[in-house]
Amino acid sequence: MGAAFSVRRADYADAVDAVAIVSLLDAYARDPAGGGEALSAYARDNLVRELAARPQAFSVLAFDGESPVGLVNCIEGFSTFKCRPLVNVHDVAVLASHRGRGVAEQMLQVAEREAVRRGAVKMTLEVLSGNRSALRLYERMGYAGYQLDPAMGTAQFMQKWL
Repeated sequence: MGAAFSVRRADYADAVDAVAIVSLLDAYARDPAGGGEALSAYARDNLVRELAARPQAFSVLAFDGESPVGLVNCIEGFSTFKCRPLVNVHDVAVLASHRGRGVAEQMLQVAEREAVRRGAVKMTLEVLSGNRSALRLYERMGYAGYQLDPAMGTAQFMQKWL
């Protein structure tokens, strides 16, 4: 594990946290792992307000001193098979300058504690197959491909834009 950073749940009503969330997500969006395009003006202007309006959403921030260096956005969902909440890790963003130093692992540990507090039965996330370092981290933390019956194979993440 890398150096200790301050890691905590974000407060959507706090101006410093709000700026950190938008700037870190924009940096992630601009990165090849995030698609290589900046957030839209609409997303930059409305993201924190929209997250705050959703009680099922929570975020975790990491700071190196006063500088924000990492962000995890989570959205609570529901497992119908278990009839309990689940938490989807929607974004894991660490500034390039701080990657490989344990920031993401510390943030995911905080997110997991919040998921447990919410009574979640599991956490889910998606990761690009070419993001080898993220895959290694997630596997080391206990994440694995999803399957119900090995004969049916593992689940695939799919999307359809509306």
